[in-house]
Amino acid sequence: MPNRFDADTIAAADKGKILGIRAGSEPHKFIGIWVVVVQGRVFVRSWEMTPNGWFHTIAREKRGIVQIGDREIPIRAIVTKSERLKAAVDEAYAAKYNTKASMKYVKGFSRGKRRDTTTELVPAAL
Repeated sequence: MPNRFDADTIAAADKGKILGIRAGSEPHKFIGIWVVVVQGRVFVRSWEMTPNGWFHTIAREKRGIVQIGDREIPIRAIVTKSERLKAAVDEAYAAKYNTKASMKYVKGFSRGKRRDTTTELVPAAL
């Protein structure tokens, strides 16, 4: 079973709307992505599907860094295959990002290739 974030980090990810991520090992700026917590676990999805984007980089390298609150945390990425977890993440996105302006993205995240980018982030072993 993968490592899990501590309770304070989980709470910060759950409370925050945007998580900063730097995917892979190459230096670049952090980009902001939506984050949800399901069953005490941190999940993200990718809206953009560009070959050099954060999702393809993290799916390939399995490593990166996230900004949660004022901390930078090395992470490992696990692309989720479980339909049960994907459904729970669908529900979490709909509950957390529930403004009229967010609905387009929530619906888009729950379909096809974007849904298949469902990725669990866990702290990297030191």
